[in-house]
Amino acid sequence: MKKDPNKGYIALLGWSLNAIEAAENFDRRYVVVAPDWAEEYCEKHDIPHVSWNFERLNDRSMEIAETLKEMGVDVAIPLFEETVEWAGAINSLLLDNPRLYGQSLLLRDKALMKRRAQLGGIRVGIFEEAHDKGDVIRFLKRVNQTLLKLDGDPNDPIHLKAFDKAGCLGHRVIRTPDEVDTIPEEEFPVLMESHLDGWEFAVEAWIHNGKIAFLNISEYVTLGYSVFVPASPELEKYRPQITAQIEKLIKAFDIEFGLIHPEYFVTSDGEMYFGEVAYRPPGFKVFELLERVYGFNAYQASMLVFDPKSTPEEVSAFFPKEVVDAEGYAGCFGVYPRRRVVSKLEIPEEVEDDPYFESHELTPPMEETVTKRTAFGTHWGLIYFKGDEAARMKELLKHMEELDFYV
Repeated sequence: MKKDPNKGYIALLGWSLNAIEAAENFDRRYVVVAPDWAEEYCEKHDIPHVSWNFERLNDRSMEIAETLKEMGVDVAIPLFEETVEWAGAINSLLLDNPRLYGQSLLLRDKALMKRRAQLGGIRVGIFEEAHDKGDVIRFLKRVNQTLLKLDGDPNDPIHLKAFDKAGCLGHRVIRTPDEVDTIPEEEFPVLMESHLDGWEFAVEAWIHNGKIAFLNISEYVTLGYSVFVPASPELEKYRPQITAQIEKLIKAFDIEFGLIHPEYFVTSDGEMYFGEVAYRPPGFKVFELLERVYGFNAYQASMLVFDPKSTPEEVSAFFPKEVVDAEGYAGCFGVYPRRRVVSKLEIPEEVEDDPYFESHELTPPMEETVTKRTAFGTHWGLIYFKGDEAARMKELLKHMEELDFYV
């Protein structure tokens, strides 16, 4: 597509073919900052690129920012959790705003993030950092003491999460002191949180000039397994409250532009609790699901709100109207093998024959023994569905959990 020299010049941090394709078909100039192994592919397909190794930020870190500045790049967009900090460091130079680096650290470190949210008057569960197994046992006991548990009552679980990994990576649920022994030493330090009983959901909000340009609510059917968009009418009725929460978040974290992907819980009495927030595209291909129902490309949406040269008129013309403009519901299910030993991929007929079934990206198994999942593992591939009714979508995604795809 023809590029407009009056619009921003964008750097994409990380390797995502869907993001590159979106950039190709958008009117902004772009460059991909990718690891060395992507170089050959970029040359072969004429993709503008700069090679860079995203190790920990070190003394050489600012070289990439200087390189991009010399090229005339206006802004860097993080595509993955691991590149959020890099984007903050680079943008603090490109946009001449040193605070952006500090902000990116808040959006990476789950403990700092919760404190910042708390300071902004946002409700969070009880949380603490753990440096060793003893800290975890003490926290488990304290939380349950606070909940006035009696001897013999089952413990309320606590959640352990890595400080700076994406969503489900390294997430464990601990109920008893014995389970603490299973945590490898190298996982410390970790963030510990009390368990929130409630309906968990996620939000994707595109922000321009400190205002929400578009807000999607993604509904989890089972966390780590399935999600669909837009949310069902039961969850959408909370939209005014959710919007107010996102506005609080924008203020607390001082967010002027970009895409945020926070997660919340709504409890049975309608209270909203903040879980965490990411400054990058969500997992589970939610961007692709949004395109199926709304017709806009969510990667391009991000390029638009990140670009300092975008106008408010251009932004409001780009986005459809939430919920009203959605054509049905799009969902996906992450497949985990249910058996310990598998030899082939077999999609159940009832799945392929379902009117909501669209496609899948499952591949035959590479090895026969299924590695045991510690914490939330990585799914083996996704199955996509689209249809007109939220209730039917929910039921279908739930039912998928009972089927075998690898036999």
